[in-house]
Amino acid sequence: MGFSTDAIHAGQEPDPSTGAIITPIYQTSTYVQQSIAVHQGYEYARGENPTREAHEKNVATLEGARHGIAFGSGMAAIDAVVCILDAGEHFVMTENVYGGTMRLFARIRSRHGITFDAVSTKDLDAVRAVIRPETRMLYVETPTNPNLELTDLRAAADLCREHGLMLVVDNTFMTPFFQRPLELGADIVLHSSTKYLNGHSDMIGGIVLVTDDDLAERVRFVQYAAGAIPGPLDCWLVLRGTKTLAVRMERHDHNARILAERLAEHPAVRRTIYPGLPSHPQHELSKRQMSGFGGIITFDLGSREAARLTLEATRVFALAESLGGVESLISVPAEMTHASIPAADRQRLGITPGLVRISVGIEDVEDLWEDLEGALARVTAARPALG
Repeated sequence: MGFSTDAIHAGQEPDPSTGAIITPIYQTSTYVQQSIAVHQGYEYARGENPTREAHEKNVATLEGARHGIAFGSGMAAIDAVVCILDAGEHFVMTENVYGGTMRLFARIRSRHGITFDAVSTKDLDAVRAVIRPETRMLYVETPTNPNLELTDLRAAADLCREHGLMLVVDNTFMTPFFQRPLELGADIVLHSSTKYLNGHSDMIGGIVLVTDDDLAERVRFVQYAAGAIPGPLDCWLVLRGTKTLAVRMERHDHNARILAERLAEHPAVRRTIYPGLPSHPQHELSKRQMSGFGGIITFDLGSREAARLTLEATRVFALAESLGGVESLISVPAEMTHASIPAADRQRLGITPGLVRISVGIEDVEDLWEDLEGALARVTAARPALG
């Protein structure tokens, strides 16, 4: 089946009791058993829920995986993947990841005997240099948040096979519509389903996608034992969201390409980062491993004050954290999504006070540009004072 057909139908059958075409919200904590340990496949909702199963099967099909394991947040999904490691084991990760991911690894999991090195995974020689005998995993975010650096997934997969490592890919920004990490050699793919999979900014969730049966069982054991599961309503909301994933991603991408080109030419903007621009240093790689460039653009205005003037002037772009919804959002990562990263590390990674990240929604693109252009006019007018 084609992607859009799978998005609408995979994992979902008409309700057998009523014929309802939409998967019901099975809002229950437990299930009646016919006799001791005799049941209809469902015992307790921490372990099984039909709405959650439909969501898991749906996204697994879209990602080309055999198994989907859903969680109550993207961070819970990331944590579950790290939890399959043992104390004393080591992993390598992309240094320019979401601030919450770094916080989880550096301040929580490192206390439990799991160590890591953070390097630029666009440079696989840097990855190779920190691999140890106890290294078990390479964790990459591509494109990275917020600087949109890419990791060559096929080459990374080859490196992982050479050293016996698992390759884990956070595919939140691209979604399976634009990027297929499992087909490029990844072992585990994960998403914050809060973002593009849901697409409507009305739930929190995460999901892990795996093809290997044994590896899936290890992740599912963490899901069951730790219990960081999504509720059935949240699963239902993602099922609703994925039905329109293809058409939404096409519109996000279309709008972002236009805005990125215009931002790159605007006098108030010092630098525009978008994989779809020929000026992006990994533009050719983006064309090889992605079928689109997505809806996230980052641009630098040179100072915190310039960023503040812009963010406070937009009216269509809402000043808020998160991304991937139908509405356009604007933020300053240094003080919002990545505030938990030490200032010196932010500066080294290029997460400067004037760096702005926009999640381009599916509104009319000329309305979005008019909003940005008007806000940036404040920066242009104030530039002599800003320096």
